[in-house]
Amino acid sequence: MTYLLALDQGTSSSRSIVFRTDGSIAAMAQREFRQIYPQPGWVEHDPRELWSTQLDTAREVLHKAGVTAAAIRAIGITNQRETTVVWNRRTGEQIYNAIVWQDRRAEPVCAELRAQGHGERVQALTGLRIDAYFSATKLKWILDHVDGARAAAVRGELAFGTVDTWLVWQLTEGRVHATDVSNAARTMLFNIHTQQWDDELLALFGIPRAMMPEVRPSSAHFGDTTALGGELTIGGIAGDQQSALFGQACFKAGLAKNTYGTGCFMLMHTGEQAQASTNGLITTAAAQPGPTPAYANEGSVFIGGAVVQWLRDGLRAIQASSEVQQLAESVPDAGGVVFVPAFTGLGAPYWNADTRGAIVGLTRGSTVAHIARAALESIAFQSAALLQAMSRDAVARGGAPVSELRVDGGACVNNLLMQIQADLLGIPVVRPKVIETTALGAAYLAGLHTGVYKDLAELEAQWQVDRRFLPTLSREEAERRMAQWEHAVRQTVAP
Repeated sequence: MTYLLALDQGTSSSRSIVFRTDGSIAAMAQREFRQIYPQPGWVEHDPRELWSTQLDTAREVLHKAGVTAAAIRAIGITNQRETTVVWNRRTGEQIYNAIVWQDRRAEPVCAELRAQGHGERVQALTGLRIDAYFSATKLKWILDHVDGARAAAVRGELAFGTVDTWLVWQLTEGRVHATDVSNAARTMLFNIHTQQWDDELLALFGIPRAMMPEVRPSSAHFGDTTALGGELTIGGIAGDQQSALFGQACFKAGLAKNTYGTGCFMLMHTGEQAQASTNGLITTAAAQPGPTPAYANEGSVFIGGAVVQWLRDGLRAIQASSEVQQLAESVPDAGGVVFVPAFTGLGAPYWNADTRGAIVGLTRGSTVAHIARAALESIAFQSAALLQAMSRDAVARGGAPVSELRVDGGACVNNLLMQIQADLLGIPVVRPKVIETTALGAAYLAGLHTGVYKDLAELEAQWQVDRRFLPTLSREEAERRMAQWEHAVRQTVAP
């Protein structure tokens, strides 16, 4: 039997999954790694840990599946996006820790660039807002603050990459320095219209072109590796959210998915043309199986499932994340409590980096169960705001509102959360049988490149529904609750 291996390098853990060609999971392995917080607002990873945990899980999963490298047709890679790594080309050693997508240290530089009037031009070229979320100002920070880094970069001695590029470099022992369009599009240095690194952007952020990886389609040859005991082709790469969109078989304009992970990330495929949003969303490259461009609109919720982790680790309201549904279901509603989990600011469609989290509507009758339910509702409220923005954009372009939302990620197994989501949206929320769609998308891209699958229609036929959550709330009540949420957001947004 032929298998595909997906390497899924996430924000809190590295995972490897062996998929059968029908999309079912043969085995999975996962290892967490350290989160490094040098000071408030800063988040780092050790690139060596990203590589070692990823390699360890890849070896472990082959053992669990009872297969050798000879049974693996190809490797696909998916990764936390925007996280920035810089290393020495000769030694392969990083010059600083990886600066994680959540990190806000570059916000002062972003604010200065916005004040100078660069926002509109950057968004026109990249589809992105100037924000510390993206890679460019993280990379600039490293070059500006690590001794000798800028001079070394100008001499061509340093390489930059998002996490996929770092893994490919390690897997190929430095032979390949490459990324795919979906990751390149998250750097704020890539022109999504020409699909090239942009000289104007490189100059604006002060980034030497010599550092940049080669950009390839998402389904392409990214080199070969012998790290797993036999020569294997790396045949696909996509950033985690574009990979999930692909794994959800959202190949056509108008199809949308939401991934419920540490954050929440909603993407709607917009076809072969980049479509600008007028409702606070960003435009990005979708996973691209061939030379034809593919685009999506995206909204990012910075704190999604992480709010449940805070209930566990910060508030100590629960012992394990899995307990949150039972606690939330112990009350019929949130009792007027609204939780705005803006621990690191608010993402789309609000885009306010300075606001901080708040719990409003507390009374003497409020309990930890009400707070737990409000925490779950906060994930659904933020996601509903994103989908409403997407539907407004679609209608403005002459299209139809999103008619269903496909869901994946760890928190989508929470039936209460999914029902709350359907109730707020007023459309079906559809959970597939395989919810590991981020890794599945990478496996599919690798399988397309190596001929395991002949076309997208074959992949579309494999997508199967596990459960469809239908709205039960009246639209009037849903709108009242959304208005309550927006009122709470306005109370927390910094001027």
